[in-house]
Amino acid sequence: MDTIQILRDLVIIIVSAKFFGLIARRLHAPQVAGEIIAGLLIGPTLLNLVQAGDFLSGMAEIGVILLMFSAGLETDIDKLRKSGVKATVLACAGVATPLVLGAVLYMAFYGFASPGSAQFTKALFIGTILTATSVSITVQVLKELGKISTDVGTTIMSAAIIDDVIGIVVLTAVLGLKDPNANLLAVCFKTVAFFALSVVVGFAIFKVMSKADNKWPHTRRIPILGLALAFALAYVADRYFGVADITGAYVAGIILSSLDDSQYIDRKMDINSYMIFGPVFFASVGLQTNLRTVDLTILAFSAAFVAVGLLGKVIGCGVVAKLLKYSTSDSLKIGVGMMTRGEVALIVAQRGLKAEIVDSRYFTAVILLIILSSILTPIILKAIYAADERKEINSDGKTDR
Repeated sequence: MDTIQILRDLVIIIVSAKFFGLIARRLHAPQVAGEIIAGLLIGPTLLNLVQAGDFLSGMAEIGVILLMFSAGLETDIDKLRKSGVKATVLACAGVATPLVLGAVLYMAFYGFASPGSAQFTKALFIGTILTATSVSITVQVLKELGKISTDVGTTIMSAAIIDDVIGIVVLTAVLGLKDPNANLLAVCFKTVAFFALSVVVGFAIFKVMSKADNKWPHTRRIPILGLALAFALAYVADRYFGVADITGAYVAGIILSSLDDSQYIDRKMDINSYMIFGPVFFASVGLQTNLRTVDLTILAFSAAFVAVGLLGKVIGCGVVAKLLKYSTSDSLKIGVGMMTRGEVALIVAQRGLKAEIVDSRYFTAVILLIILSSILTPIILKAIYAADERKEINSDGKTDR
């Protein structure tokens, strides 16, 4: 391992990722999109300045774990409890519809396969990538419109939280099927066993951490212990249960999410993630993608993947919302609000690459979905709300006459 070369690579990655990240933010696109584009520019697609090696892969892995730990910390357990049946049903539809459509799409392009085959597992994994929802952009739009606390806004946020939890469980199960000798029942049993153990052990850990937090509030030892827990659960999940390490990190975040200092822990984690590990992970996605090798089949698949990804959430969540007695307009808002994708979709795709289920060519489709969903969601949402306001004004005018 050439230390000097690594230092050079890190300089190029950090500077380029932050530069293009800031440009993306100026253009009202997710910062991660800019960081991915930076990876494409400095990677084999264009300049070939940096090659993805074992060290950078290890740093990217830590970046993934930190991102999922933060996602767990930001989970509102109380909101999850109060979200009720409606948000849960919407979340299930928001996972199931893209999962099925994504799997069918892959098999339509590359051939239908019987359950249990490697081809079928690949198809399921492509569908799994589409299950993730990232509503950070939707939340920002709802805040700007003053609709964040409405029934629709609360429903979208609650469904998105449950959506992520279900998506992680689906990811864990599909990764377990990668082994040709894997038994679906055994995979499900291990997954359930891990979550059951997490509940029992997590309750004990929360009590200990809560006492430590009360004794040493806002001290660095709390985030350090939290980080150790994230790494420990990531290791235990992967090593002893065959569950994805990111699932363990996510569970660690959920365990600590109800601490008084959970936001303090999250801020401390964000420093490391924002400054180095996050940029390395997102840039590494670009480094592992070589658009020079993309052929017409992949381009066609990517276009269909984006269409299915967007429509899958709109149809799955929108139709179910309508069945739950929401108005047509509100149902459409919920469906559109759930269609944004972000870092979780990338994490899932990267996990598939690491497990050798899919290859890096499919990152092209995922990157396009993230960028287009991030651009289209705010435009469509604002248009729907503007149309509602015009209807209200016209209705009031008619009433006055």
